[in-house]
Amino acid sequence: MYKNILLTGAFLLVLFISCKQSNQNITSDTTASTIEIPFLWENANLYFLLTDRFNNADQTNDLNFNRTLETAPMRGFQGGDIKGITEKIKDGYFNDLGINAIWFTPVVEQIHGGTDEGTGFTYAFHGYWTKDWTALDPNFGTMEDLAELVSVAHQHGIRIVMDAVINHTGPVTEKDKVWPNDWVRTSPKCEFNSYETAVPCALVENLPDILTESNENVELPKELIEKWKKEGRYELEMAELDAFFERTGYPRAPRFYIIKWLSDFVRDFGIDGFRADTVRHIEEEVWAEFKKECETAFDNWKQQNTDQVLDDNKFYMVGEVYDYDIISSGKSFDFGDVKVNYYDHGFDSMINFEFKKSANENYESLFSTYSEVLNNEASGFQVLNYLTSHDDGSPFDKDRKKPYETATKLLLSAGSVQIYYGDESARGLIIEGTQGDATLRSFMNWEAIKSDPETQSILNHWQKLGTFRRDHPSIGAGTHLMISESPYVFERTYTTETFKDAVVIGLELKKGAKTISVAKIFEEGATLKDAYSNTTTIVKNGSVDLDTPFTIVLLENL
Repeated sequence: MYKNILLTGAFLLVLFISCKQSNQNITSDTTASTIEIPFLWENANLYFLLTDRFNNADQTNDLNFNRTLETAPMRGFQGGDIKGITEKIKDGYFNDLGINAIWFTPVVEQIHGGTDEGTGFTYAFHGYWTKDWTALDPNFGTMEDLAELVSVAHQHGIRIVMDAVINHTGPVTEKDKVWPNDWVRTSPKCEFNSYETAVPCALVENLPDILTESNENVELPKELIEKWKKEGRYELEMAELDAFFERTGYPRAPRFYIIKWLSDFVRDFGIDGFRADTVRHIEEEVWAEFKKECETAFDNWKQQNTDQVLDDNKFYMVGEVYDYDIISSGKSFDFGDVKVNYYDHGFDSMINFEFKKSANENYESLFSTYSEVLNNEASGFQVLNYLTSHDDGSPFDKDRKKPYETATKLLLSAGSVQIYYGDESARGLIIEGTQGDATLRSFMNWEAIKSDPETQSILNHWQKLGTFRRDHPSIGAGTHLMISESPYVFERTYTTETFKDAVVIGLELKKGAKTISVAKIFEEGATLKDAYSNTTTIVKNGSVDLDTPFTIVLLENL
């Protein structure tokens, strides 16, 4: 429908074999032909940000719906918007960091009032309290803003992942009525000790739970109808709903309305993927239904926008099953009495809550374990690793004392990675006066990036690793093999019928002169470039000699 509205610690040596990126192409050193580097979701560098807390490019939309009451610290709107994300894409911030996918918090219209969660009065700045799935919240921007964001992102080789909330509406407030009882339940509250006490229940108090299991036809809430009429789009919305249900044959049950509304963002804007919220609190079959409609919508968009299509990848969906230690537990999540494999129900990947624990291991244990699990042909799967997020109160480095190690472990591990906004600049995670997850959600520290030398040094490290990882699929999607224990050196390889990539990585190298064996990776006499120090070297007797002031070198074929 929207088209109608729009007009340290540890350091490394990385040695690259067989390809070098030039713009979006690479040159093979064996064939001297130009081969495009494939984008793999398994190797994606995904940047996750809170829309309201990243960058405020339009101060005219900072106040809407008379949201003027005083909130608890860090629990009100602060001005970040869709235009702010677009602005930073245009500035090259994301490309410089090696980002090829951006996930931002929901931007659909939020409840107009606020509520006290037990941590102080709060407005829906975070985007997870939906009032209308068919509109954008003006605090975040307009449909035109969103269209520009996706278009500009694609022009920069960046995919867009939106946040999808199907499980619940926003809380009931003095301005926001509860949805009809054939749409939502408000009890019992989830207890999380079995399938039945985790799925058909209310997640928390005053967060009405959508009856996603229902197949009963329901009418639209009268408040939503009145809203659409006031906004002059009732006839259009109803006509599109009629067409959707006629095409699909689905009953007019609550979940299918929401699936239609969310998949419209894909069909009309070319959204590349969804991060699905609160996955385990919805029947797994619903996610398969959702994925099916999103894939159809993505195919429709590609057919209508051939000049904007980035690649042949299918629509991407990654799920949040909170506190799921997937590497240890495997593909099936255990409710206690029932196990569910979400990969069999539409998901390409799952958020890996275990990685922050894994990062406490030594490098070889971390890297070899993840490579073995994720590359197992019989039982392997995709994961999205992270070390900081918006609602995890125990991140890997809450005090921001290990930003270099954080980058090294996250960006060199197998799997795709989630960089939480400010990871790359050591944005503070302990904000005085805040309660709960608000402390994780401060505004992006742009001033420090601009003026503080230490912040700039940290960012520079993340940029070098991020861009190198982006350009070399073997790092996240390849197979790991240790070459030597001391010095610790290993290789990553990734090979298909049409593409080959390999790297050699060494950690905790000494500053100054150093020699690294590359006999099995690079040909004798090959000229290599260290991207970290911007120097070149030549393979002699199966080794390379370098003399740099850094404990990290990134070598690739010239």
